[in-house]
Amino acid sequence: MEPAAPPRTDDAPTGPQRIYRHGPFTRIWHWINAVTVIIMIASGLMIFNAHPRLYWGQYGANFDAAWLELPRFPWFVTLPSTYSLAIARHWHLFFALVLAFALAIYMIGSLVNRHIQRDLRIRRRDLSAAHVRADLKAHWELRFHDPARPQAYNLFQKLSYVGVIFVLLPLLILSGLALSPGMDAAWPWLTDLFGGRQSARSVHFIAMALTSGFIVVHLTLVILAGPFNEVRSMVTGWWRVPE
Repeated sequence: MEPAAPPRTDDAPTGPQRIYRHGPFTRIWHWINAVTVIIMIASGLMIFNAHPRLYWGQYGANFDAAWLELPRFPWFVTLPSTYSLAIARHWHLFFALVLAFALAIYMIGSLVNRHIQRDLRIRRRDLSAAHVRADLKAHWELRFHDPARPQAYNLFQKLSYVGVIFVLLPLLILSGLALSPGMDAAWPWLTDLFGGRQSARSVHFIAMALTSGFIVVHLTLVILAGPFNEVRSMVTGWWRVPE
């Protein structure tokens, strides 16, 4: 994910225009989040391999009807690569804490520096039919930036970032907490919020699958938009405006 910092142009008189697109706070959060989510997905797939069936409700076991049953995921997408439920849980729970605290700090910081209000707020004009058609056409033609406002996000970028930051990641955290028996004493209502522990497990898996889909689409668009330029901007903050 690539939320933007307040833009400022480079003073260099020659060469392509450059924009200071990502501040240090955004870049640090991006890379922490990238590593955390990848490790959590890989370790979560190993945990799922222990019982690769999903149910709705409070209970679910071998002889119950599952709404989804998948083959076990191969070793090269799981952490660890050899079957170990205990080690996978250690990885998963540790990085779940990293994800939760990093997300909380990011949300607070983004409200303070007005990044959310300035860059991710979906305005009425963004939802107009003409605007939606223009953004859709630009994406279809692999033009991801408005030449007049290259630092601005289009509607689809805003929707995807807002959906991940404010819907999918909080849903992953809450459904993950509902799966922990230790939370029953502290927050007994949390499991009921999802309709039972097995429902929480299903919601957790669906949110993980949607997050994985976002990562695949995000990386694909980064490659299409120019991977060197995009990755450099998330490392240094500076982004070259395409010709």
